[in-house]
Amino acid sequence: MGLRKKNKSPPVLSHEFVIQNHADAVSCLAMGLLLGLMFEVTAKYAIMFITVQYNVTYTTDDRPEPVHFYEYGPKDMATIFFYMLIAIILHAVIQEYILDKINRRLHLSKTKHSKFNESGQLAFFYLFSFVWGASILSAEEFTTNPTLLWKDYPHSHMFFQVKFFYICQIAYWLHALPELYFQKVRKEDIPRQLHYICLYIAHISGAYLLNLQRLGLILLVPHYLVELIFHASRLFYFSDENKQKGFTLWALLFVMARLLTLTLSVLTFGFGLARAENPGFSLAEGNFNILTVRISCLAAICLTQAWMMWKFINFQLKKWREHIQNQIPKKKTNATKSKPAKKELSRANLVNGVVKLEERTSPRKRKSKAL
Repeated sequence: MGLRKKNKSPPVLSHEFVIQNHADAVSCLAMGLLLGLMFEVTAKYAIMFITVQYNVTYTTDDRPEPVHFYEYGPKDMATIFFYMLIAIILHAVIQEYILDKINRRLHLSKTKHSKFNESGQLAFFYLFSFVWGASILSAEEFTTNPTLLWKDYPHSHMFFQVKFFYICQIAYWLHALPELYFQKVRKEDIPRQLHYICLYIAHISGAYLLNLQRLGLILLVPHYLVELIFHASRLFYFSDENKQKGFTLWALLFVMARLLTLTLSVLTFGFGLARAENPGFSLAEGNFNILTVRISCLAAICLTQAWMMWKFINFQLKKWREHIQNQIPKKKTNATKSKPAKKELSRANLVNGVVKLEERTSPRKRKSKAL
């Protein structure tokens, strides 16, 4: 009877050790920051990481209760860092307790396994962000009145939900960078994922820093809905390859989302902010309404939408070619099946080398040759 081999634990601080235990290490770091709130000496430093900073309170004659707004500043980097740690922990929890269990049942290949994990993580995030963003939009008025996207710019004062939403968004996409290492993403998939991660970070951070939170929010919510449908459809496709109807809905909504993004961007930068009452550049007031900034923002959005449409068209052409290639072998198999059928009919008419005659037919009489 042979001895069982024990799984050796990887050496401490090796790559495999860090990958296996990164969630535990990050959890300890987050717990340390939370414990810092318990002591008076460290509380003033720990609170920068956990709570939203730069609170501004206003009192008006109309409302007896004070109104709380928030601005952005350098301390937001500490808050973003803490919630980036939370995102890493949640990523590991979803991966271990949900996605890995489903993967064991499906028995996917390595390529499909990595894509399934990617779509699973993004589907959870897009669903959460879409519901959260839609709830914020339902309480705002600029969804029904687009002029509020540029009216009274700069919008340097944010409600708590808006600022916390942007901090969580930036923290999530920043956490996606180390996850490329922690999740052992394949080398051929890293450039593709780096492209959209960097685009998300640049666009969301730009909207946050340039006081364009309203425009960014109203563009993110429909975009997240479209991406949610795509990744949910891909998850269903991996479970059953016949389930492809979700991709048709995604293709339709994808084009509509691109048109909506371009329309609102041109209206905001080309017409609204260009005719604003207070154009100028002021870091203190958070005013960036100058021609250079407007053209740069509009160009960045248009180039991104053009790049996404180019990728979308290539994706559809690839699927169309695969569909045609799958149809060609079916036609060949049908043609090969029909040929033996004819042979079988001809063989069926032969019995012991003699032709079987149908009814109402008579064989021709052979002429006897004269000897």
